[in-house]
Amino acid sequence: MAKRDYYEVLGVGKTSSADEIKKAYRKLALKYHPDRNKNDKTAEAKFKEASEAYHVLSDNSRRKNYDQFGHAAFEGAGGRGGFSNFDFSNAFSDIFGSDIFDNFFDGFGETRRRGRRRYSDFRGSDLRYDLSISLEDAYNGKKQEINFSSSDKCETCSGSGAEPGSKPISCSTCGGHGQVRSSQGFFTIQQTCPECAGSGEQISNPCKECRGIGKKQTKKKIFANIPKGVDDGTRIRLSGKGEAGIKGGGNGDLYIFINVENHNIFKRSDENLFFEFPISLADAALGATIEVPTIDGGKAKVKIPAGTQNGKQFRLKGKGMPMMRNKNYGDLYIQTLTEVPVSLTKDQKNLLEQFKKLEDEKSTPIVKDFFNKAKRFWKN
Repeated sequence: MAKRDYYEVLGVGKTSSADEIKKAYRKLALKYHPDRNKNDKTAEAKFKEASEAYHVLSDNSRRKNYDQFGHAAFEGAGGRGGFSNFDFSNAFSDIFGSDIFDNFFDGFGETRRRGRRRYSDFRGSDLRYDLSISLEDAYNGKKQEINFSSSDKCETCSGSGAEPGSKPISCSTCGGHGQVRSSQGFFTIQQTCPECAGSGEQISNPCKECRGIGKKQTKKKIFANIPKGVDDGTRIRLSGKGEAGIKGGGNGDLYIFINVENHNIFKRSDENLFFEFPISLADAALGATIEVPTIDGGKAKVKIPAGTQNGKQFRLKGKGMPMMRNKNYGDLYIQTLTEVPVSLTKDQKNLLEQFKKLEDEKSTPIVKDFFNKAKRFWKN
């Protein structure tokens, strides 16, 4: 089932401001939150749909990519959507605060729980890498070397942040619960402990190698397989190749965004290719067999019939770009561009003068038709 447009989901326009988008999401999130709609799968689906839409449209970079490429901006090379593991509580907490509503809603389903934060909450950040490739690379696919800087788990402390031989101690601020409570009037507000960031632990003897952070910045080199048929905005996800997590959290992911450079001959539209092929006036009139280039580096023969008009289009089936999700190929469309001769010699001019004297209405039907229309126009 095709995804709905994110703007339609939130009920806003493409020119809506960030505040308008936030207000629209807040209204839908309160209405459809699962804890307000127990055992209502429809409400749960609408809550997730709204949260996914807000996650994209609330971020300027993600919104720009979505406006340009639509849902394709968040599809991986394998065709999977970019939100299969999306934590829908994150968008909700962006609006209401991470823990303020824990007493009103009973948590956020399976994505959060009361008390100490889970190790998965300390997952590393995702990284983005913009890669420009040629149209030929997009046709053939390639193995691309990627060089970037990122953090790795500290080998000395195995990512714990504590000096080897020592262990973290219980946080003195929250007593190891990862949460602190405060009273405001009739309400008791529960928030993430600011001292231990919700882990419930403190490091009394930090690792000297990483200074208690649990990770170190390093230069990395990996090889990514760029599949055949990638297009502008294609996103390739490399799982676990992002920033290192802390306190046992897993690595983030690396997302490669593809930019396919313009070609000096071919123009691309989805899986099809186009180009204009110049032919002489004589070839257009008399007909000819021409050889044209194809994106695979080869040649193809095209028969130009006698009397071919400027702009006539010919189709070469299967000579376009490969399709990413199957083994089919697009087509190559060739449009003729009849060149009027310039810098004529005396002999050439004499021959054209002779040809002009021999012209009649049968050899120039388009000219005849136009002037008949013009005569009727002038007469009226």
